[in-house]
Amino acid sequence: MNSPASNSGGPASEMSDPRPLPRYARQARFAPIGEQGQAKIQQGRVLICGCGALGSVLANTLGRAGVGRLRLVDRDFVEITNLQRQVLYDERDVEEYLPKAVAAASKLALINSEIEVEPIVTDVNADNVLELCRDVDVILDGTDNFETRFLINDVAHELGIPWVYGGCIGAEGQTMTVLPGKTACLRCLMPEVPPAGSTPTCDTAGIVGSVINVIASIQALEALKILVEDWDAINPCLAIFELWENRFRQVRLDGLRDQTNCPTCKQGDFPWLRGEKGSQSTALCGRNAVQVSPGQVPTLSLEQLAEKLRGLGDVSSNRYLLRFAVDGYQLTIFPDGRAIVGGTEDIGIAKSVYAKYIGY
Repeated sequence: MNSPASNSGGPASEMSDPRPLPRYARQARFAPIGEQGQAKIQQGRVLICGCGALGSVLANTLGRAGVGRLRLVDRDFVEITNLQRQVLYDERDVEEYLPKAVAAASKLALINSEIEVEPIVTDVNADNVLELCRDVDVILDGTDNFETRFLINDVAHELGIPWVYGGCIGAEGQTMTVLPGKTACLRCLMPEVPPAGSTPTCDTAGIVGSVINVIASIQALEALKILVEDWDAINPCLAIFELWENRFRQVRLDGLRDQTNCPTCKQGDFPWLRGEKGSQSTALCGRNAVQVSPGQVPTLSLEQLAEKLRGLGDVSSNRYLLRFAVDGYQLTIFPDGRAIVGGTEDIGIAKSVYAKYIGY
């Protein structure tokens, strides 16, 4: 599969030559896909970063569509609060404390035995992202934080692989497709990651499942357009939906790369991929705790954060730090955005807890 820029991951056609199967007859009958397009989909390789709300819908949709190989990467486990919107999981997954990537792969095996699903339980970071992305045709964002999205943006441009951004909060969601060398990228829109604590999260502002399904469905369809190489059909806009108030708008991104002289897509600067930006997380020996340290953040307002967290757990603070206890974890948060997450020695779990309640 050739992307509009060089894809050093190589063509997905190295896989065995699949033929459209009866199960895809209705999809192949859709003229822009056709049998040729369906064959390309069955040869396609897709990386889904994050198997939570967006990621589970993406995996479900593309698995049923017949994408030949899905690589599912997630650092987290299934919890009861996930079931409201994360469509591939059930109560047994919660009881068995299954990693999301593993639970999703198990469900997809029952849905479509014709495809290959590769679950990887890890935190996507600068050390492993190149290996995770090298041999795929498209990268899909199912993450819950901007640090990972900026890393995806870097690696996509380094390897010339299209990727599709998606994000949701409350009843609002947005998505955009990035074609390296052709379209604006995430850094064109947002020069830096929002400061820690400055943006709401699903756990502080809530979320309705409907918006997840809308955004992930658009992401999945953009991925299919990429796999069948219908470049003219790619949406050139940032699409924004506010479902509760019935609003939809699109922001055209033409010329934004040139206007911003973007460091990523115009200058080829990839600091997230080099590991120069992003949080530094360390397990604290003998303390059953992990320190999560977001990179380069301004002073965090502990007073505002306390107000946001109040009602979700036990909150206490002074001028030096804020302490927050929730779901068996104890977070000690400092004005520089750094936090010590007690109750785990697993860096991936600690980062997930941080992302849920503070945000990156």
